[in-house]
Amino acid sequence: MCFTTVSMNYDNAACQSVLHRIRTQRPFVYGLTNYVAATLSANVLLAAGAAPAIGAAPGWATGFGGHAGAMWINAAGLINCTAQDMHDAVTAAQGNGVPWVLDPVAMGAGVSQYDAIIRDLASGGPAAIRGNASEVMALAGGGATAKGVETTASITQALPLARELASSRGVIVAISGPEDHILAPDGRHVTVPGGDPMLTMVTGMGCALGGLVAACLAVTPTGPDRLVAVAAAHALYARAAEIAARSAQGTASFATGFVDALSRLQQTAGPGASG
Repeated sequence: MCFTTVSMNYDNAACQSVLHRIRTQRPFVYGLTNYVAATLSANVLLAAGAAPAIGAAPGWATGFGGHAGAMWINAAGLINCTAQDMHDAVTAAQGNGVPWVLDPVAMGAGVSQYDAIIRDLASGGPAAIRGNASEVMALAGGGATAKGVETTASITQALPLARELASSRGVIVAISGPEDHILAPDGRHVTVPGGDPMLTMVTGMGCALGGLVAACLAVTPTGPDRLVAVAAAHALYARAAEIAARSAQGTASFATGFVDALSRLQQTAGPGASG
């Protein structure tokens, strides 16, 4: 397989086009995530222009999972919904051609029963898997290296296993870190520079990114463009973080500033423009 690597940031016209489509189409994005991250995830999606619903109220997993524009499942949502809820949502999404994103939070942290549920979910045909280096390595069959929800592995260590995971499962794999890496099954590889270290100091930032990836997939047809959509979500995140960090007095103001920045990105650069 021939590996082709390119870089993308918010100034890329394709990235801004994805955001423009979210703003104009306002896709319905359904998510099962943990209660710690739910509010931030909803606010991130609203700031981007999507219409979110989060949670496993009676009937939502099958009803919303099958009729959303896209869906994301954060494995840590198991603290407030059931594995059956997640399986029902995946089954409904599969049956209706709804693209969905799996975030294997804390995969490889040493809890075998939890890891087994994530592996089962991963067999349900996600369009994309995103996580940190330790989580991706563990899901790909590497050693367990996570420290709770935090990574102890580097992206360099994770990349070979991530490529194998993308190729063997036919899924886009995204690894978040100081520089994000997004890999397609056909060997294409997009790097996304930028962001800010404070992203790692606010609870739920990675979880909310899974929701934004789903929003980008919701407005992107099947096929090669989906790699660009997943990369665009990371590029939007990076730019919003850079803007927020300029005026943040600490992590709390950074979180608020991040949502503000994301909501205002389209005001400074239109689709296809150079920001």
